Order: sequence, then C-alpha cells, then structure tokens
Amino acid sequence: MCGIAGIVKLDPRERVDAARLERMRDVLRHRGPDGQGLWMEGGVGLAHRRLAIVDVAGGQQPMTEASGEVWITYNGEVYNHPTLRPVLEARGYRFRTRSDTETVLQLYRASGERFAERLDGMFALALWDRRRRRLGLVRDRLGIKPLYWTVTRDEILFASEIKAILAALPGRVPFNDAVLPEFLAAGFVAGEETFFTGIRALPPGGMLWWSPGEHPIPSRYWRLPAAATNGASAPPAEHARDVRAALDAAVASHLMSDVPLGVFLSGGIDSSALAGLMARLTVEPIRTFSVAFAEASELPWARLAARAAGAVHHEVVVSPADFFGALPRLIWHEDEPLAFPSSVPLYFVSRLARDHVKVVLTGEGADELFGGYHRYRVTVWNERLAARWGRLPGALRAAVRTAVPRLPRRARRYATRTFLARAEGVRDLYFDNFAVFPEALQQRLLAEPARLAARDPYATGLARHAEAGGDAVGRLTRTDIETYLVELLMKQDQMSMAASVESRVPFLDHRLVEHVVGLPGRLKLRGWRTKAVLREAVADVVPPAILRRRKMGFPVPVGRWLRDAHRSVVDEVVLGPRALARGFFNPAALQGLAAEHASGAADHGTRLWLLANLELWQRVFVDGEDPAALKVVA
Repeated sequence: MCGIAGIVKLDPRERVDAARLERMRDVLRHRGPDGQGLWMEGGVGLAHRRLAIVDVAGGQQPMTEASGEVWITYNGEVYNHPTLRPVLEARGYRFRTRSDTETVLQLYRASGERFAERLDGMFALALWDRRRRRLGLVRDRLGIKPLYWTVTRDEILFASEIKAILAALPGRVPFNDAVLPEFLAAGFVAGEETFFTGIRALPPGGMLWWSPGEHPIPSRYWRLPAAATNGASAPPAEHARDVRAALDAAVASHLMSDVPLGVFLSGGIDSSALAGLMARLTVEPIRTFSVAFAEASELPWARLAARAAGAVHHEVVVSPADFFGALPRLIWHEDEPLAFPSSVPLYFVSRLARDHVKVVLTGEGADELFGGYHRYRVTVWNERLAARWGRLPGALRAAVRTAVPRLPRRARRYATRTFLARAEGVRDLYFDNFAVFPEALQQRLLAEPARLAARDPYATGLARHAEAGGDAVGRLTRTDIETYLVELLMKQDQMSMAASVESRVPFLDHRLVEHVVGLPGRLKLRGWRTKAVLREAVADVVPPAILRRRKMGFPVPVGRWLRDAHRSVVDEVVLGPRALARGFFNPAALQGLAAEHASGAADHGTRLWLLANLELWQRVFVDGEDPAALKVVA
C-alpha cells in the first residue's frame, strides 16, 4: 500500500514548488517506507510513497506508460489486473512492468473516464492526462482507500491523508466545528466533510475531473445497487452456497501478492472464516495475528480459530500505559479524533504483523453486509412492535411512557431503548437510540444548544436510509455501508498504515457486496440470530463453538480504566482548563458525566472517550502541539 499526494495549479502558467510537494510526500512516509517518487511539469506535481507489494522491482511511481501521455500516482491493489492486461495487450497497448499500476494507466487510455468501472479492488489514485490537460481523482467503490482534496485560491491539493494537505498550506486550518453535533452523536462525520474547514473526502465510488477553466465537482461512478430480492423464493441452503462461492472467489483474488500475507484474527465468525478459507488456498501454513488486553481478552477464541486453520499464530497483549501512551500519535495518524477505542489495539496488532508479513486480510464489512450488529435486530423488532403499539389508545401509550422513568434501574435501562419510550420511526428508534450522545443529552452538554437546530446530526444517515429501499434489515445495513462502514475502513487503513502494513478486506469485494445487499433480510436476520446465511455458508471452515457464540464487539476496557486507575485522563483532558476554555461544552454537564461514571451510577465510558479524543485532537491539530511530546497519563 502507498501514499499519494499532489498539487495542480489552477493557472497553468504557474509552477509547482518542489519543496512543498516533497513535504506532502514525506509526511506520508509511514504509508510507503520502500520508496519515493516525484514528478513535476509546470503547474502539475504528483508525489508518491511506496510500500512494495506487487512487482517489487518495477512498480516505482509516479508512473507513465510507453507514450508518456498519462501520469499516475496510485494507492491500492487491482485484483483483476492479470485478466485486464492480456486484453489490453491484444489491443496493442505495450507494457514495461508487471505492476497493476501500469494496467490502470493503459485501461484509462483504452476506456477514458469510465475506466474505474472495470477495476476490481481497492484504490485511490490521481491521473494527469498531459494531452488533454486534465486531472482525475478516483476512489474505489466502497471507500476502502482514502482520498482527500481541497481547492484554494490558486490550486487543487489532494492526498491519501489530510496531514499531507496541511503540510502544503501556509497556516493551520480551522476546526470545522459545524460537524460537532454529528460527531457527538455518531463518533465520526459521515459524508464528504472533515474536521478541517474546506478539506473534503472524495466519496466512495467517487471521481473528480478538472481542466483549466472548470470548477472541480465530484461525481459518482458507482452506487450500491437498488434493493432487490435475489432469488427470494430459493431455499436458504441455495443462498448459502451462492454466498460461499462469491466469498471463495473474493478471498482467492485478495491473495495476489509478491510478499508474505497474514490474517488479523479476532476469534469471531468473519476473521475465522477468512483464516479457514485462506488456509485452503495456500501451500504454507498461514500466519494469524491477534491482540488483547489483560483485563479483557478474546484470545482463547482466536487460538481456537488458528488451530482449526493450521496457522502459525502470533499474539500481543497491550497494557493501559501502552494504550494511552500511543493515543496522541495515533490521533495524528488518523487526522481526526479516534471514533473507536479498538483503533489503538489495531495499531499494536499491525505493528506485530509487520515483523512477519506486509499484507493482512481482515473481516471488515461482514457485519454491515450480513446484519451482524445487535442494533439491527433491536430496531427491526422495535419497528414491528411499534406498529402494533400505535393502534392502542393514545392515553394508554402516554401513561406507559410516563411510567418508564420510574421503573427499577435495570428495567428502565432496557425500556428506554424500546418503542415504549420512543417515538415511531427510524430517526428515534435507530439513529438517536444508538447515538453516543443522543439529542436530549447534547442539549444539556453543548454550551450553544442552538447548534443542534442549525445542523441535524442524523441528516446524512437519514438521507441514505431514505434512498435505500428494500426491507427493514436491508435499509439499515445499506445505510451503515455508506456511513458507519466508511469510518471503520478509515480506521483500518490508517492504523495499519501507521505500522506500514497493507490491509485487505475480502468481504468488500464489490461483486460479493452487490450480491449480498440484494438478499432478503430474512436470510441475514433470522429471528434473533444474526448473519444467518453467512453462518451456513462457512460452517465447514469455522469451528462450531465460534459459530454458536454470542457476538462480542472487540473488548477494550477503556470505561473501566477511566473510572479507576486512569481517571486522571478525564480530570486533565476532559475537565481540565484547556478543554473548558474552548467553550464548546457546559462545564456542569461535563462534570456531571464524569461524576456519574466515577461513582458507577452510569456507564459513560464511550462518551468520555469521545470527549477526550476531541480535546487531544485539538491540541495536536488546532494548537499545534507535538503528539510525541503530548502525555495523556503521567
């Protein structure tokens, strides 16, 4: 995997400053320690950092093809390039390397701006067509690889990570604090906006084409297909066979590499299935990698899956000191606050893997595709029961809703998440119900509650849900594929690349995705059982105990740490004078959250994590503090 960056002057008579372009390139060194490249011609400059995976000797970038008319800087893997290349050669296109990069170049020459529709893989790339004086930025269908861009008064800047764009700008970019309500609700920002004013993410399946005199406007070359019922009348076993065939093909294609590969193994169904399928396709034993904490460990399950696959297994245990010690630097790597505590152990297991392999397969995307989250089944049942509940007399419903807050604590905890206490509709039953900071809590927390009226924190998710179509399960999963999953993929990319490891996601092979999103929801959520069709599809390669076990999110005991041994993180980072002086939050509300968490009256671990991350992000990117010197705990 690699890092790309570039500068294109809006006025072609101007010239690119090589020193600025080199700064952009070199801040991405972690993405490509194996090589570097720079190409400039007048008002155009392309930069590249290389992690050599395919054609190690001949794939240097930026690259041009034999005619020299098109240049590319490219980050990714195109898995079908071995089949595309002979077709292009038969049409007279000449190749000088074995790399997939050159295949992309020649495909653009052959197909023009629709070339991306024929690529199978993960990629973010920039093309400069010298003859047409045209820039193209393109991102893969699911957003597996990142690409950011901005337009200043004089130029277009783009890069794999936001920090590379910042390296080319004269001053610090202001915090885009309009995203605050969405960040508090979801933990991240969906869509094209970022935490930096004016810097945007190219959307998944997106492209941007520009020539002098034009205004750059992104477009989409791919979207999730319209909801369908792929063989709705066929028996579940037939659907499971089809899913298995598509998954087998995806895993086989993702093994393309000239360097060693491994698997991140959590002990859940998804990664265990990948390990089992990969083991059947390789001659040598596969290598698996797992991470845990002494206080919370899934390692016995990972070891079970590794034994079943005949793997050479490796593990790392992360201490609280390691966790908090790495946090500022990892926020720098991610460019934005870490939405998920699991980002930190992901970095440590990537660092472990780097000692043995350069490429790992991961199970990202399976939960969103196959309906694996508990919140899906809760929402579906809430919607079904709410429809019946709504037919009862209004006075009765109002009386029950009034009684819910007076229930015993345990009963109240569950009742407040159901149709008994919530309004009908996906906004309340799904988005607000599973928000980190629901709207009512944000009203108390924000120093300026009017921010909520100015910007709906659920706007992007609601828009994707309205467009989704299909049954209830399909609408929820399709919404998350276009929002929540994109954030997970950025976590996966940036934490693995922080350790110079390429991660691949076979479950997001676009042909598999297109097939699975069209399956009826009843095949994914069967009663209270999630991922039903996937469980059946991989039953022969996943140990039965793992197939039967209750789904667990990756256990990070951050809430316990913030209550006990590392409560000082809350006191200094969330409640400290620097944080309070920013004026975003009501100090009394912050102190109330911290006190309830410390006493055990409520579990606000995820909320305090989010607030701590926001403050640390501001210290690094707003205040300009060196993350290496920033201490979270003494």
